[in-house]
Amino acid sequence: MARKKTRTGRGVDGRPGRRDELTDEAWERIEPLLPKQRRGGRWADHRTVLNCMFWVLNAGAQWRDMPERYRKWETVYGRYRRWTREGLFDRILARLHVSLDEHGRIDWSVFDVDGSNVRAHRAAAGAPGASKRTGRASREITPWDDPAEALARSFIL
Repeated sequence: MARKKTRTGRGVDGRPGRRDELTDEAWERIEPLLPKQRRGGRWADHRTVLNCMFWVLNAGAQWRDMPERYRKWETVYGRYRRWTREGLFDRILARLHVSLDEHGRIDWSVFDVDGSNVRAHRAAAGAPGASKRTGRASREITPWDDPAEALARSFIL
C-alpha cells in the first residue's frame, strides 16, 4: 500500500508532525533552492536545520534554548546567519511568490503595499523641484503595473 503524504509536518508512522516543522509539500518546493553539498565535511540535514530555525523564530526563544532533538545550536545559528547574509531567504521567498501566484494560491486582496510608514524629508512639504546646490530635480518614482512584481521587489531590495 502506498504511503500517504502528511500535510502537517514530517511525522512518524503516519502521525502528524509538529506545527513548526516543514510539511512534505513545502520541503519539496524549497529543497531545490537550497545549497548543495560540496567537497569537505558532511553538512547537517537542511530540513532539520530549517525546522529548528522555525522553532526558534516561532517560540521567540534564544538559540541556546532550542530542543535537543535538533543539532547543536551553533550549527543552526551559523547557518541562519550565513543564509541571511547571502540573501538565500530573500531568493526563496521571491521564487515562492512567483510560483504560488502562477498557481493562483496568493490572494492579492489581502496585500497592501503602502509607504505611509516611511518618514518623508522635511523639505517634502513644498520644497522647490530642483536642488539649489546641484540644480537637479529628484528622480522619478516608478509606478508598478504588476502587483506580483512589486511585492517580489519589496522582498528582494
